[in-house]
Amino acid sequence: MTRITRLLTLGALLTGSALAQQPTKITFWNFLGGGDGARMKTLIDGYNASQKKYQVQQTVLQWGIPFYTKVRTSTSVGQAPDLISFHLSRISGWAPANLLRPITTQELSSVGLKQADFFPRLWNAASYQGKTYAVPLDTHPLVLYYNKDVARKAGLLDANGNLKPMNSVAQFTAALKAVKDKTGLAGLAMENHSTAYMPWRLWLTMVEQQGGSIVTNNKISAGEAGKKALTIMADWMKQGYMPKNSDYPSSVAQFTTGKTAFMINGVWEVPTMVDGRKTGKLPFDYGVAPLPKFFGNQDTWGDSHGFAIPNNARKPIPADRLAGVMDFIAYVQKNALTWAQGGHIPAYLPVVNSAKYTALKPNSDYAKVSAANVTYDPPGWYSGAAGPLEAVSIKYFPAAMAGQLSVDKAMSLFENEANRLMAGRPKP
Repeated sequence: MTRITRLLTLGALLTGSALAQQPTKITFWNFLGGGDGARMKTLIDGYNASQKKYQVQQTVLQWGIPFYTKVRTSTSVGQAPDLISFHLSRISGWAPANLLRPITTQELSSVGLKQADFFPRLWNAASYQGKTYAVPLDTHPLVLYYNKDVARKAGLLDANGNLKPMNSVAQFTAALKAVKDKTGLAGLAMENHSTAYMPWRLWLTMVEQQGGSIVTNNKISAGEAGKKALTIMADWMKQGYMPKNSDYPSSVAQFTTGKTAFMINGVWEVPTMVDGRKTGKLPFDYGVAPLPKFFGNQDTWGDSHGFAIPNNARKPIPADRLAGVMDFIAYVQKNALTWAQGGHIPAYLPVVNSAKYTALKPNSDYAKVSAANVTYDPPGWYSGAAGPLEAVSIKYFPAAMAGQLSVDKAMSLFENEANRLMAGRPKP
């Protein structure tokens, strides 16, 4: 062997060795911005630093319809990423369209995960016709924020400084009246502007708590339960218990500046409260409780983030990248205390049941009750986060609350348009 041959052989060996040591790259598309985006980056960086076999590379896209449209298009042409973030409320629209790859029990167990590790309602939301199409990461339901200083003046706190239980619409309405009568403040901050999704979420909650259903056979079936729910919401505004025409930032500001006793919002505003107290910008002590039991049960609107694997057209995910995807998902579940800092309730029960999570306040005050009672948008292609059914509600529910439409008229218009929508063809 000549010297040149030996050098070439050695170079080839070194190059092959270097290539063999390169980690398998996992592409991950998500819609997580702001604090959620920062927390996910922390988890990704932690995972990549924890081992040398895989490297997760994330791409952050615009939340909502733009994200789902891009994923749907890329999947249909075989160019989707290995892993995506996904709202579980959209499973029923995507699984029948063969857009997601089922995840097997064996694949879960290979990284130490099993169904029993997750809140039952979250696991059910990730499933369709007996197959699992996503691994739940969290749930983010509505909760009740309360100003302890104002609530105390209104006689609404117990001896321990926590909110007294409210187990009916009458009790909650009486609390709003007590705030107005004894402090002169409005009782409740909640987004109700003409662009607001929050009325839909509270309305759905109240319908479900009455034992009603939103959709049956692709038609609105809320009936009298739906009218009753919207009437209650409109009455709260009519009585002056809720500021009118509040967009999302205004509703949060009304509560954080001490102008209302309560705020109905998602758990995603918990960091605002925690940071506000730390920096002194929140001028009062606060608490967070599960949404009240207005009727016969405590069902509460929520959604969930999860991890899903796109079903790339004619291009299955290779075994090495699938193994990396599952390994990363397991890492995030087991380190979900980081994700919990954003207020979201981890789906993974070993974390929620841990001493560290119990010590995490105010999260552990609402977590178990809220996650056990979370209820999602009705199943269908038209439903879920940023879905068209929610968009129809925006046209009529806020107007009824503001007195611009009667409840009967608003419900009639909503039902007619929603029924036409649901009778049509599926859209992205």
